[in-house]
Amino acid sequence: MLYDLNIPWSPTTAPSDLERTLRFAKNLGYDVVALNHTVSTPIPGTPAPIVNPLPLLNPPKSTITTTSPSTPSLPTTLRRVTLTITDPSTTNYRLPDYTRAYDLLALRPTTEKAFTWACGSTTEPPALISLDFTSFLNFHIHHRTAMTAVNRGTRFEICYAQALAPSVDARQRATFIGNVLSLLRATKGRGIVVSSEARGSLELRGPADVVNLLAVWGLGPEKGQEAMGSGARAVVVNEGVKRRGFRGVVDVVRPAGEGEEAKRERREEAERAKQEGKEKGKKQKGGNQGLKRKGEEGGGSGSGGGGGTMSKRQAKKMKKEASQAVGGA
Repeated sequence: MLYDLNIPWSPTTAPSDLERTLRFAKNLGYDVVALNHTVSTPIPGTPAPIVNPLPLLNPPKSTITTTSPSTPSLPTTLRRVTLTITDPSTTNYRLPDYTRAYDLLALRPTTEKAFTWACGSTTEPPALISLDFTSFLNFHIHHRTAMTAVNRGTRFEICYAQALAPSVDARQRATFIGNVLSLLRATKGRGIVVSSEARGSLELRGPADVVNLLAVWGLGPEKGQEAMGSGARAVVVNEGVKRRGFRGVVDVVRPAGEGEEAKRERREEAERAKQEGKEKGKKQKGGNQGLKRKGEEGGGSGSGGGGGTMSKRQAKKMKKEASQAVGGA
């Protein structure tokens, strides 16, 4: 399965454009996508409830029945929030509220203090750290800081559409490549997730094109496939366990239910095996009784004819007759 965990959404996004983008992503081979709502305004300090404005889309099963076979269905859609962090002192205690309101939580630090805090000092490790690589970063990505985040379970996100958008000039594209190389050098290619951040269907690229593009930027083909496959899947699964599981550690999975036809076949097979066992037991019992009668008859004829094996009863009777004959004489 392939994942694209960053499809930007805003309240001004037209539903038709969003549906077109999702269908095109499904047609390219992405099975799971995440609608991303970016919060750039300061987070309110009052403990007000967090409202999730992202739309709830139909699951793939219900969508398949309403579309024609030639039209690609919608992929599985998650809801994600990205918080732009400048001062972490006003954000740390509100992270659990956003974690409960969304499926995925990502942080976009803009200062060195915010980046260090996002990597190792948050109350709960975020799912993703997503940087704007087209802008100049006023801090260095150190190996120790980056690996602290990776060891906590946080992944760094590279959004390829930041360099492919029509509004990006050559200088921003060069800055993007330099920042990506700095991140890959610090993490050594570990803990990387690749998303699109495509604001329209024209900015989406197929998985093979993305892998080739990442290879040019310094990430090997195997790491590139992992960044869109198993690496992104690990993010989704871990975040799901945090929300569904017991204390974010144990997740209870129910087995898939069997159909009525399968249950009926299993019952019939069990009854048939039970009936065959009864018939087999009767045949064995009848055969043992026949062998016993045959042995008794053979013993009687053998004693009279002088051949064969004599039974204990015949031997006792003959012994008694012999003793009576000796006493009479």
